[in-house]
Amino acid sequence: MSAQPAARGATVQDYLAPNAAGSGSLSRRERWVSRNFLSLDDFECAAQRMLPKPIFGYVAGAAERGQSFTDNLDAFAKYSFVPRVLNDTSKRDISVQLFGERYAAPFGVAPMGIAAISGYRGDVALASAARTHELPFVLSSTSLIAMEEVLSADPKRWFQAYLPGKMQVIEALLDRVEKTGCKTLVITVDLPVGANRENNVRNGFSMPLRPSIALAWQGVSHPRWTINTFLRTVVRHGIPHFENTSANRGAPIIARDVTRDFSARDTFAWAHVEAIRNRWRGNLVLKGILALEDAKRAREKGADGVILSNHGGRQLDGAIAPMHVLQEIAGELGNFPVMIDGGFRRGSDVLKALALGAKFVFVGRPFNFALAAAGELGVSHAMALLKAEIERNLSMLGSVDLASLHAEFVKRVP
Repeated sequence: MSAQPAARGATVQDYLAPNAAGSGSLSRRERWVSRNFLSLDDFECAAQRMLPKPIFGYVAGAAERGQSFTDNLDAFAKYSFVPRVLNDTSKRDISVQLFGERYAAPFGVAPMGIAAISGYRGDVALASAARTHELPFVLSSTSLIAMEEVLSADPKRWFQAYLPGKMQVIEALLDRVEKTGCKTLVITVDLPVGANRENNVRNGFSMPLRPSIALAWQGVSHPRWTINTFLRTVVRHGIPHFENTSANRGAPIIARDVTRDFSARDTFAWAHVEAIRNRWRGNLVLKGILALEDAKRAREKGADGVILSNHGGRQLDGAIAPMHVLQEIAGELGNFPVMIDGGFRRGSDVLKALALGAKFVFVGRPFNFALAAAGELGVSHAMALLKAEIERNLSMLGSVDLASLHAEFVKRVP
């Protein structure tokens, strides 16, 4: 797949998977996806129709009043572009190098737990689409498909972990992750305790999943999800388990004691990060950083990069939007890889973050919605849309590559 389409405004067809773009014609389902999904936002509406209310609410929802979630989305409107004109931008390139790997675009798939409930074999579908588009996919430790299956086909191999403050448990999990050939370990550090997710209670979502008349009605009223995702999964693979929270297979999602897999995280501290750095030979990334002091300390403890994140507004409500601390942290840390997630929906959002110093961007919910709406094809189409927007807008900014972007291309507005 080319990272550099023809010297014109990029279209999504320029970035379609080879089996679609190279065949000269699209299948009926591919034409349906192309007609109905013109931006990443379109997938959310389709996912809301497709998914039972508790599951859609779990994916789309945030903690408490949703202030951080809203701030993430609104942050991009506080920055406007200052484009350059009359530059030859015919030889554009949106590829980027990170940790010695070349990626076709400056974004990847953020870790998302229980994605296999949104779409059949969700983690496999997300990973496959990312591999086709030459993008990184970060497998969540709260995924429902074993890491050995998902990562074995992924040459980049990123894995995200929630860790307790118990070195024996940590080391056992690291041994398992290491055997998969994983190259980059992402440790989420902003979840010492579970958040107050009132929206889950209101929508009827719980973990463990509890059978009820209301839940049964949701299954009946959403037959495509029930047949194509839930029943298909149970018949072929059994009741889903949390497969990757520790060295051993976790509890099934209907088990009463499922929460035992998520305990003791409030004892996880900097000393554990230091011990992990001494033990882990691959790239080490800390996700959930918002304070400059923590970013500096992560570098001092041997991390290879950080991801600025407020957990998509799903953890501490009122936590600052990562975009508002990006320029300060990236400017202070220089060449140290500062990555970011939270609220990215457009190619222009990605370019604003890169101009302010981010080395890479991760996108979560939109790809989950695309998975629910149209499976792997939907995810691939979403990636193609985002690539096309980045490439097109890069040209209109007057640049030929992402390395040439800097803070003078954006201006903070009232």
